[in-house]
Parts: sequence; C-alpha cells; structure tokens
Amino acid sequence: MKKFISILLTVSIATVALAQKQGDKRPGGHQDFEKIKAERVAFITSEVGLTSQEAEAFWPVYNKVEAEQRELFKAERKAYMELCKALNDGSGDVSALLNAYVDAKDKNVNLHTKYVKEYKKVLPVEKVAKFFTCEEKFRRQQIGRLQGHGGRPGGPAAKGKKGERPSRDNKSDKAKQNI
Repeated sequence: MKKFISILLTVSIATVALAQKQGDKRPGGHQDFEKIKAERVAFITSEVGLTSQEAEAFWPVYNKVEAEQRELFKAERKAYMELCKALNDGSGDVSALLNAYVDAKDKNVNLHTKYVKEYKKVLPVEKVAKFFTCEEKFRRQQIGRLQGHGGRPGGPAAKGKKGERPSRDNKSDKAKQNI
C-alpha cells in the first residue's frame, strides 16, 4: 500500500514538473497552482499517514470542500467589492451590503465545521485532527516561502532555541551580543 501511494505521488509530481516545462511560465500562473496542489496532496498524505483506502475515501471529500471554499471565497470577494463601491460612491444600501459581506465571510469561516462529520466518516478522529493541523502547517510553510523565509517561522536568519522567534528590536539583539 505504501508503495502504491509512493508511486502515485511520484507520478503526480512528475506530471506537474513536466507540465511546468511545457506550460505557462508566468509567476502565479496555473502551473504554480497545480504544483502547490500536488505538494499539498503529498504533504497531507504523508503527514496524516493515509492508507490507500483512506486516501480513496478522503480526497473526494476534501476536493468537495475545496471547491465549495473557492465558491464561497468568490462570493465573499464579490460582497466585499460591492460594499467598497457603495462606500466610495455613496450608492447602494450600505447596511444590506455589509450584512451580505458578513454573511459571506461567516459561511467561509464555518465551512470546515460543516464538513468535520464527513471527514470523520472516512477517517479516524485522530487522523482528522492531524489533517487540520498539517493543513495549517502546510499553509504556514507556503506563506513562509512567499515571504522568503524558506517555510520556517523567523526565516533563514532565525537564531536561538527551537521555536523561538528572533527579536525585531535590533538594538537589544546587539546589546545581547556584546554581553
């Protein structure tokens, strides 16, 4: 089973790599999205420790949630833009637009709560918990990459004990070094 998952992940990553060579070279383009998606699948599968049977049951639920999340984000963004337009132009019912925006934001925030039961039907509760924590871990790694930190909190220049963030106050850092 582990060999099957390893082969599946290798083929997925190789396909993405090949598509990158032939695809759109713009930063943030479709191939970047597909690459990140493949990395997320590999990361979650590995971190959660999904068996092939669990993966077969889990990924359709995950894909359903992700598709709904994209739609909710679009609705939230549209409501936000309409609210901003009404505030800038003085047009429209600001109160109704504000309510629409807050409702759209709430639906997006509560999406995973809605699907926890579905996840629990296909995975043991410990793996569902691992999924949520490793999804957040992956998100933070991606943010770290975008910020040039290599996926680590504090970045490559981080010093100190594990988990300790560097001070933003350069004077106190220099004073500590002189002691």
